[in-house]
Amino acid sequence: AALLQIGDGSRAYLIDPLLISDWKPLAALLENPDVIKVVHACSEDLEVLLRLTGSLPAPLFDTQLAAAYLNLGFSMGYSRLVQEVLNIDLPKGETRSDWLQRPLSETQISYAAEDAVHLAEVYNLLRPRLSDEKYAWVLEDGAELVANLRRETDPYDAYRDAKLAWKLSRAQLAVLRELCAWREQQARLRNQPRNRVLREHSLWPLAKSQPDNLAALAKIDDMHPKTVRQDGEFLLDLIKKAGSVSPDLWPPALPEPLPIEASSVLKSLRVIGQQQAERLDMAPELMLRKKTLEALLKTGYPDGPYKLPDSLRGWRRELMGQMLLDSLANAGEQP
Repeated sequence: AALLQIGDGSRAYLIDPLLISDWKPLAALLENPDVIKVVHACSEDLEVLLRLTGSLPAPLFDTQLAAAYLNLGFSMGYSRLVQEVLNIDLPKGETRSDWLQRPLSETQISYAAEDAVHLAEVYNLLRPRLSDEKYAWVLEDGAELVANLRRETDPYDAYRDAKLAWKLSRAQLAVLRELCAWREQQARLRNQPRNRVLREHSLWPLAKSQPDNLAALAKIDDMHPKTVRQDGEFLLDLIKKAGSVSPDLWPPALPEPLPIEASSVLKSLRVIGQQQAERLDMAPELMLRKKTLEALLKTGYPDGPYKLPDSLRGWRRELMGQMLLDSLANAGEQP
């Protein structure tokens, strides 16, 4: 992090993280339940705060989410939201400037401070427009964002989400499991995106063909030359060891994706979300994620019975859970 911008509703404070070693005061503020923390599109900010302070903000109000709950638009950028709500055009000149340089220029300081001031103004205008119900939902979604970040997944489960993993044999899945686990661990250790460590499109062909020399490794789809140079020998050794584990340690085969015929059922379920979004005057994208609907279908397709997946939580489960189950039950009764 090069700069922290914090506003309290009347003033903006610019904090230089390069000069701070004790983050306890900020951590205490982030965790104070009586102070609403207002952010915009905050997933990357949360990761930075967790890394710096060891804490995450709660309660959390994301203005991007609030805009979607008011049907102003889904996934709105900050400049567009400020224009929409405050009728102010933010200057764009400093976004790509060097924020690690010291001292910061007067223009950079002014730009950064304005950002924080306007965020408080946006909150003050959006908050009264939200019903108590929608306000609670925005905070609930904020809490879910934080919970997801705290919920550190087991690296050895990452292979389940790899593209086309279901096409691999159990022996090949054992290799994929090790590759994905190593990729997750290294991404955290190096503080790099997963694709910088090992590209996603290389995972499946690596597990499928299991190269045993650097030349073969370099020919794998989408394999970055730097990965071969930096981690090639290690990857070859990992593949060799994973490929020789005993069959009783192989992971179970993964289920096939839903058949093409299920798309009409998925569509009918998505309609439920769209109808509720229309009724509540909210962005439809907020309602039901495709992944959640697929997880629901997989619990009983094609003949049922179906069970609501754990990924359908909170107000969405309460509002639409039974509607989804009823829709599936009715579809099953039709000849």
